[in-house]
Amino acid sequence: MHTQDTITLRTRGQGLHDITRQVANWVADQGVRTGLLTIFCQHTSASLTIQENADPDVQADLETFFRRLVKEDAALYRHTMEGPDDMPAHIRSALTDVSLSIPVANGRLALGSWQGVYLFEHRFRSHTRRLILDLSS
Repeated sequence: MHTQDTITLRTRGQGLHDITRQVANWVADQGVRTGLLTIFCQHTSASLTIQENADPDVQADLETFFRRLVKEDAALYRHTMEGPDDMPAHIRSALTDVSLSIPVANGRLALGSWQGVYLFEHRFRSHTRRLILDLSS
């Protein structure tokens, strides 16, 4: 069996947005017991990551780290037409992932105890983001 769908998410601006429940619910609705889920982000200024979902300090520390690592200073970049956060967003996306592969076991995402799936929005303002969910068994 193979199924595919697109979900659309509205972000609240820069930061990690937990999408675990939405993705897990979609997988459960497919009726697949064992398989592989691929999630693909159709954007170059947002990305995907699997991170700890128990302590919100983890997300805050990651966001702080990326702000320090990739400065939002237009003087550093040629590509500035879309604002001072655009090129830093592209760099952050290049340093992370735009797709994830997650095993499905017993009809559920085979995530570890403290793992969650996150859309990592790298732009300041809110955006509508599209993710392709592709599930094979």
